Amino acid sequence: MSFTFPDHVFMVAELSANHGGSLDICLETVRAAAAAGADAIKLQTYTADGITLDCRTPPFQIQDGTLWDGTTLHALYLEAQTPWEWHAPIQAEAHRLGLEFFSSPFDLAAVDFLDAMDVPIFKIASFEIADIPLIEYAASRGRAMIISTGIASLGDIEEAIAACHRQGNHDITLLKCTSAYPALPSDANLATIPVWARTFGLRIGLSDHTTDNAVAIAAVALGARVIEKHFILDRAIGGPDASFSLTPDAFAALVKGVRVAEQAIGAVQGGPSGQALINRRFGRSLFVAEDMKAGEVLTPDTLRSVRPGDGLHPRHYRDLLGRRLRVDAVKGTPMAWSLLD
Repeated sequence: MSFTFPDHVFMVAELSANHGGSLDICLETVRAAAAAGADAIKLQTYTADGITLDCRTPPFQIQDGTLWDGTTLHALYLEAQTPWEWHAPIQAEAHRLGLEFFSSPFDLAAVDFLDAMDVPIFKIASFEIADIPLIEYAASRGRAMIISTGIASLGDIEEAIAACHRQGNHDITLLKCTSAYPALPSDANLATIPVWARTFGLRIGLSDHTTDNAVAIAAVALGARVIEKHFILDRAIGGPDASFSLTPDAFAALVKGVRVAEQAIGAVQGGPSGQALINRRFGRSLFVAEDMKAGEVLTPDTLRSVRPGDGLHPRHYRDLLGRRLRVDAVKGTPMAWSLLD
């Protein structure tokens, strides 16, 4: 399936683990995301056994100052996983509402599963960026690739891009990401976005885990073309991602802010346009400041630079001082060359 990103910033609502174990909540979340202005709903496609080992030895314990300390990787993913049999009804509801539907595959079986669903995009999660075989396998299907970079070094990013290229896949979007949950705005380093755009020549976006909208809107101003935010129907649902996910009202406010930012960015211009061009007439120009008779000399008292802009340009002020009028002129007459001897 070929996919073309829209001309506007592509707004992705990440459903993730925000379903409370209920397909009905998933479907209601899709409806809320559509109403909030999302362009796409995204899932994560994995099983706990496919992403880690059911093991309680120290490497598999979460004890690093995260929201999930005290549990194991397997237990976390067992709680967070979205059953694969839910994907089809979620996709159908998304398409009914005009949303794109795609997901992050976490193993080769997930790639095959999503490929059979004809998803338009494969998203590689930050923590999978080193899994070059997975990236190659996903890229080989010829679908658009979105690669998140939260834990990546520059070398990791280059290697992931090269893996896609080896499969003849050049439709790649990189997401600037801070892999902290929630993330601090001070760690966002959004100045990276235009640098990556120049360096890699790729579409750049933001996977944002901060708890408000300012970071994402700032990213758009710096050139982000994709914004991904975790989305939850109601934080009371709970779950591993609830605390840093946007509610429908917050996501709708984000979409509104992004659309305003897009309008404000506009295009490069060399002068005023629109209402500003009309208002240019209220700028400064030269006027006769006192009633004058023909033959009188212009002085600082009788020639002034004032608003509006109907007279000669103020750049001529010094050249006109000492010149004589050839006709009478009342106070408030716009200065013109035709008034002079």
